Amino acid sequence: MMDVNAIIQNLDWKKSPLIPSIIQDYKTLDVLMLGFVNQEALRLSIESGVMHYFSRTKNRIWKKGESSGNFQKIKEIKIDCDNDSLLFFVEQVGVACHTGSKSCFFKDVAFENKEVTPQEKKQNDDVLDSLYHILLERRLASSDTSYTALLFEKGINTICKKIAEEAGELLCEFKDANKDKIIYEASDLLYHLMVGLVYFNIHPDAILQELKRRFSFSGIEEKNNRQK
Repeated sequence: MMDVNAIIQNLDWKKSPLIPSIIQDYKTLDVLMLGFVNQEALRLSIESGVMHYFSRTKNRIWKKGESSGNFQKIKEIKIDCDNDSLLFFVEQVGVACHTGSKSCFFKDVAFENKEVTPQEKKQNDDVLDSLYHILLERRLASSDTSYTALLFEKGINTICKKIAEEAGELLCEFKDANKDKIIYEASDLLYHLMVGLVYFNIHPDAILQELKRRFSFSGIEEKNNRQK
């Protein structure tokens, strides 16, 4: 049984009332996020087995996943050599980042002569994930120069109208049976669908996981479940 008081007392709180905490996936070892804990947040984390943080923005303790359901179950804790930072290995339920990305660290810094690793190549090949993060960045761009930023600025009603418009154009191409135009219009529709997902901070992985869930039963069964 962990001695919570001993762990807390062994840490160096003189430098700061907040201890930086690195969060890693205990299976993949992917770095998921960086958070901060004060003594009470650390105590709650250890005693409950679920990560709690001190929010510097909200100025309060918060339980990871309290609103999203994306909890972090603690598997192991390590303290660094200076006793002023922590490393948590966790089982991540859902995704770690509020953007819907698995990890908060998804923005690349380009270095000259940087070799592309197999892992990075795989990430680059994931078109939906790349598009999602491009749209996240465009959301913050100027609406004077970015069509995507303009959509976000006008709001969900405009986004919905564009999705409906693109869906109608795709249906017309289905009727004409022109494969090249079907691909083109489907791409337009998918783009605007992604804008809608980003508007609500829904990563496309959530859609893929829902589709995967449905593999285990028929479409008729799914329809009947909705009617209950």
